[in-house]
Amino acid sequence: MTKRPSWDEYFMEITQVVAKRSTCLRRQVGCVIVKDKRLLTSGYNGAPSGLGHCCQVGCLREQEGIPSGERQELCRGLHAEQNAIVQAALHGVSVAGGTLYCTHQPCITCTKMMINAGILRVYFVHSYPDALARRMFAEAGIEVVEYHTEKGSSP
Repeated sequence: MTKRPSWDEYFMEITQVVAKRSTCLRRQVGCVIVKDKRLLTSGYNGAPSGLGHCCQVGCLREQEGIPSGERQELCRGLHAEQNAIVQAALHGVSVAGGTLYCTHQPCITCTKMMINAGILRVYFVHSYPDALARRMFAEAGIEVVEYHTEKGSSP
């Protein structure tokens, strides 16, 4: 019999599947928001609904030589966390009090959205160069966990 995953393992594994829907050429990011062990919403990074995806029209950030973590407004895509929060709002689902699981550490823009949406905990696997986001999470009292499996490796 295989080992049953913990709730954190379960939701982190789901973020990996969600990330496969990403249309970003630079990195595939997946996110789920959970409350009371119930998956509320998911999101992946990509262009707004109905618009051309970067894999179809090219990456503006690559074309302009913009490094990771800088000038985030110069991008066609929404971040996975933004898409998850927007999907919740679109369908009338409150994420207040929820936990956000993500393949990557949220940026400052997503962090501010999570604070205002009432997210209480954030789990991620891959770090991201955004120290201000970490400071704002701490100031807001949001628990942030850089997630690793029991064996010390990322899921």
